[in-house]
Amino acid sequence: MAESVKAIYPAPRARVQAMREYHPPLGNRDTLRLDFNENTVACSPKVREALGSISAGSLTRYPERAPVEAIVAAHLGLAPAQVALTNGVDEAIHVLFEAFLEVGDELLLPVPTYTMYEIYASATDARAVAVQAADDLQFPFERLLAAISPRTKIIAIANPNSPSGSATTRAQLLEIATRAPHAVLLVDEAYFHFHGETVADLIGVVPNLIVARTFSKAYGLAGLRLGLLAGPVELMRWVKRVLSPYSVNSLALACLPPALEDAAYLDWYVGEVLAARAEFEAALDEAGVRRWPSRANFVLVEIGALHKEFTLLMSEAGVLVRDRSSDPGCDGRVRITIGTREQMRQAAVALNETLSTLELQAPQHAQKQRLENCR
Repeated sequence: MAESVKAIYPAPRARVQAMREYHPPLGNRDTLRLDFNENTVACSPKVREALGSISAGSLTRYPERAPVEAIVAAHLGLAPAQVALTNGVDEAIHVLFEAFLEVGDELLLPVPTYTMYEIYASATDARAVAVQAADDLQFPFERLLAAISPRTKIIAIANPNSPSGSATTRAQLLEIATRAPHAVLLVDEAYFHFHGETVADLIGVVPNLIVARTFSKAYGLAGLRLGLLAGPVELMRWVKRVLSPYSVNSLALACLPPALEDAAYLDWYVGEVLAARAEFEAALDEAGVRRWPSRANFVLVEIGALHKEFTLLMSEAGVLVRDRSSDPGCDGRVRITIGTREQMRQAAVALNETLSTLELQAPQHAQKQRLENCR
């Protein structure tokens, strides 16, 4: 019998080997989805109509993004050359970093924030520099200004931020852009519709400003993977050089125009979420749960040492929430997406039942912790 020979495989780049793996906790999500900040109801009925009108023959052709980019650009009051549609905001971040980050460069990140900024940066030869927020999780404006250096090449700011829900002011963003003219200022406005404030009107006016948007949140198109980058033509030409010409699929391109047209649906859903957020925040306050003020479609709450148990019990009660304890400065904290008023009333019932159960478990947990600390 021939001896087995151990296979030798080509090695990936050292940077790829050093990248942190990201495993989203997806799996079975057929209950109330308050864990990923998605639209919790459905997309616009006009989108469903568009999907039904797509012919089998049209799927044999490669997608053309340019006509839809022109529609999106007009919707934003921009020129087509200033806009690039992407396969979700994740691809937008990836191609931006690939276009601008190289050896010796620094990515400046106020943390905690969206995890994928650091992960995509780690695939380049740049260094991520984290600027930690204080316990109030407000934007660390002064500390970020102090961290700007000649090596700063991109400053990525989610506005509103996740998981905190805090917002950065327009004046602060303008000051950052002015202080770092040698760097790209990426303002990720994924939760813009729930915040209502934007700097998209400054695209082309502020030469180093690029804005990201997504259609996964308010529009309810997360499954189609649609995002965009918008910025000055002088910067976008390099982004488009890196961007795959066919990364946005035909189904997504067919659905985006009707989604943009249906302002009535968008206004209804955003209004419902804002009303539900106010109600749920009041329920949290009544239950004595610490929360952080949010300008987005989620709220971050303080659970403490039993955060894992809380997340599990909420899931068993039919409500999925997201434990953010692994984020910098977020130990013991859980993020809860805001859905409709009816959904959040259901979530409030599950919350109170879970908190009651945890109160009974707390003494046992404290005793277990004391025993482990003595070992």
